[in-house]
Amino acid sequence: MGLARLYTALNQSRTSVLARRVSVASSSKDRRQGLLAKTYLDEEEGLWIAPCEAIHTFGMKISIDAVFLDKTCRVRHIRHSLKPRRIAVCWSARSVLELAAGSVAASETQVGDRIEFVAN
Repeated sequence: MGLARLYTALNQSRTSVLARRVSVASSSKDRRQGLLAKTYLDEEEGLWIAPCEAIHTFGMKISIDAVFLDKTCRVRHIRHSLKPRRIAVCWSARSVLELAAGSVAASETQVGDRIEFVAN
């Protein structure tokens, strides 16, 4: 993921923060790598994969929360604590925000909420 710009993911609907250090995986290489190398993801970290409508956790060592977003960054689907060796899909999504397990519940994010990404 190199020296990419970091973003803060804000839930505008609930005035809460999902993560303060969100990297963007927009290249094919970055999307393939994703969080595979991570053995720990703290509550301030995240990965925004765009474009994306399906993810897998094969080869991962950690559980994650996955927030599927449409083209306007509205939450279309949420998978809480997605364990390794799983697949999650939302055909209406245009991107996916991967977060530390428990982050979505802590921010009280729900389907229909609007997420904003602000450059750090």
